[in-house]
Amino acid sequence: MAQINLIAGLGNPGSQYEMTRHNVGFWFVNQLARSKGASFKHESKFHGEVAKIKIEGQDVWLIKPLTYMNRSGQSVAALARFYKIPPENILVVHDELDIPTGAIRLKKGGGHGGHNGLRDTIAQLGSKEFMRLRLGIDHPGHSREVSHYVLSKPKPDEARLMEYAIDEVLRQLHLIIPGEMGKAMNHLHSYKP
Repeated sequence: MAQINLIAGLGNPGSQYEMTRHNVGFWFVNQLARSKGASFKHESKFHGEVAKIKIEGQDVWLIKPLTYMNRSGQSVAALARFYKIPPENILVVHDELDIPTGAIRLKKGGGHGGHNGLRDTIAQLGSKEFMRLRLGIDHPGHSREVSHYVLSKPKPDEARLMEYAIDEVLRQLHLIIPGEMGKAMNHLHSYKP
């Protein structure tokens, strides 16, 4: 599979959303940037905050869209177009209701599964063929509760499971970035929170 040149963490800007379940994509790229001693800078032409790091000797762009979740793709596509990064070289990190808190799934392509950030990213890139890193947040049990649930803070034990999952993925970036997705999936999908 293709190497990764851009990692987009999905979330909502603003301190009121910072620690919510919906922002686990932001948590991920923040942790990754910190681990590499990098910091994010606001880039208005990309409608987001951007950092550049090296992993396995390769330049990787990180972006946090500041457009709110349902317009995430505007930001991801702007950076991808500017640096001529095709969809298959992009990894989008997002919260996933359909897997347990702390579980991890890595996949290429597919639909948006009702996730507005993914829906807009597919529309703006004009492609579904990007990699997705799905970080489990579990489901509240009823569709009416989803909006409130994703925009609320996880309990401390849930937050810990989400942070452990992020750490586990960071340990597998040496496989993900060069495109060794099969090996990375074998490891991450068997990870037990």
